[in-house]
Amino acid sequence: MLYDLIAPAKLNLFLHVVGRREDGYHLLQTVFRLIDLADTVHVDVTQSSEIIRESDMPGVAPDDDLVVKAAKALQRATGVQRGASIRVEKRIPTGGGLGGGSSDAATVLIALNRLWQTGLSRQALMQIGLHLGADVPVFIFGQNAFAEGIGERLTAVDLPPQAYVVIQPAQNVPTAGVFQSSHLTRNTPQVKITDFSGNPVGFGHNDLQPVVLSMYPVMQEVHDWLAKVDCDVRMTGSGACFFTQSNAIGEALLFRQKIQNALRKEVTAVAGGSQQVPIQAIFACSGLTEHPLRHWLES
Repeated sequence: MLYDLIAPAKLNLFLHVVGRREDGYHLLQTVFRLIDLADTVHVDVTQSSEIIRESDMPGVAPDDDLVVKAAKALQRATGVQRGASIRVEKRIPTGGGLGGGSSDAATVLIALNRLWQTGLSRQALMQIGLHLGADVPVFIFGQNAFAEGIGERLTAVDLPPQAYVVIQPAQNVPTAGVFQSSHLTRNTPQVKITDFSGNPVGFGHNDLQPVVLSMYPVMQEVHDWLAKVDCDVRMTGSGACFFTQSNAIGEALLFRQKIQNALRKEVTAVAGGSQQVPIQAIFACSGLTEHPLRHWLES
């Protein structure tokens, strides 16, 4: 039987780099917000042990794809002999700081744990997920979360209903280069979850944002143009996407329209000497209270 499963994106409402371990991994504090911008992961269980990727991912070999790695990691951890056919419909921008690949991998782990009847706990799946990527565990955790360590120490947080406008610049930002930058601040003072809970709107900052803006002129151009049209944005993750917060989805839709109207004016002015703003896509989306598959895991 074919299952069509949701893999939601995330936003980092703030992202502080508070230190660095001896092994080079950075110590972070952040709040993950799940949003309804999502990929769809189609999973079909097979009787053979083969993991088949049906969707094409340009530039990514099947064995390097996180969804394939996730399925094989679950096979190794449990000894299950069954296989799966997996196809991903992408809607979350790749390399946008929205956790799309990590979310797809988490959905595969949650789904196959249930469909293969391997019976692993949420914590056990999160441990498998951590070896695939630092953002994978939060999607298995299934709730909006305050995260510490390298992103694996998670505490559930209650967030007010909010909507967001997500802006995707026409720029890819490799994460590794950002964290390796000598300009990255790595000593932001640690905060407590109560500091955030008492003032969740506009709390903190993203330590990676000034580094990315200095490294990528397109990012700086988009950021400055959005400020010019009265759009106060923050980068999520290591970029490239920016977001701004609204009180409700209707307000977010109106704000998205305002940005699109401003973009159209820029395009019509190109003949007169203006340059088109390098924005690839704009999304209006709602915050989620939990992952759509959270209750596929009992504990």
